[in-house]
Amino acid sequence: MSRLTAEHALPAPLAARQRFDQAAATFETACVVHDYTRARLLERLPLVQLTPRSILDLGCATGRAGLGLSEQYPKAQLIGVDTSLAMLERARIAAPYDTIYLAADAEQLPLGAACIDLVFANLVLPWTRPERLFGEVARVLADGGLFVFATLGPDSLKEVRRAWAAADDQIHVHAFFDMHDLGDLTLAAGLLEPVIDVERIELSYLSLEALVHDLRSCGAANVAAGRRRGLTGPRRWAGFERALGELKHNSRFGVTMELVFGQVWGGQGAGPGQEVAVPLSRIRRRRS
Repeated sequence: MSRLTAEHALPAPLAARQRFDQAAATFETACVVHDYTRARLLERLPLVQLTPRSILDLGCATGRAGLGLSEQYPKAQLIGVDTSLAMLERARIAAPYDTIYLAADAEQLPLGAACIDLVFANLVLPWTRPERLFGEVARVLADGGLFVFATLGPDSLKEVRRAWAAADDQIHVHAFFDMHDLGDLTLAAGLLEPVIDVERIELSYLSLEALVHDLRSCGAANVAAGRRRGLTGPRRWAGFERALGELKHNSRFGVTMELVFGQVWGGQGAGPGQEVAVPLSRIRRRRS
């Protein structure tokens, strides 16, 4: 009987940084979901009446979002933050000449209070504790500043979870927060007027090898704190492969990605507000 808890399904920061360091050279060959969510966030920005002087690209990876943000706001100072030094080196290659890059933890930003007008966070939340990240965003965001983010919901990779559940009871995909809990956590951090919506897309694959290749290439490997640290045995892998193969249709199988998009405003003197407790039991690791 497994004693793993929801706490064990949360990401381990050091492991996440190491995975992204390893994936820096291959990230742009397999970041189709990142590309999609980044484009969706960028296309929403013109709908908002905002002329930022300073922009924070939080979890900037190889800097693709920075290029789009610089095109929309050419007069703004752009700051890119990522924990991965390898990713930052890639970002610097094609970056606008005046971009500032910082190697830093999204949960402990080396920035002063109320100094940023726009925070852009594309798929960085899955690798953090959201309540801590939201607290830092609330601290650095200026009065009337905007925070936009894209993250993954608990239905993401549900087919992979189900297939692993047929093989063992270990954690193979780490936890994702529900959109309603994310809204509560933004308010608890002192942010204002959260607007959060969800989309679902399906990725289609011919083989398990192709799926694993894409996940590893963009750094999206399992980094749950309670993940199995040793090698997965051939018997477990065969059980997983067999269960996933049962989902095939016309020689292909689909993988669901639940995409959560958020827009939140900074308030004067934003900081931790009324405490909101999100039970770990609501951080879902679905099996069916």
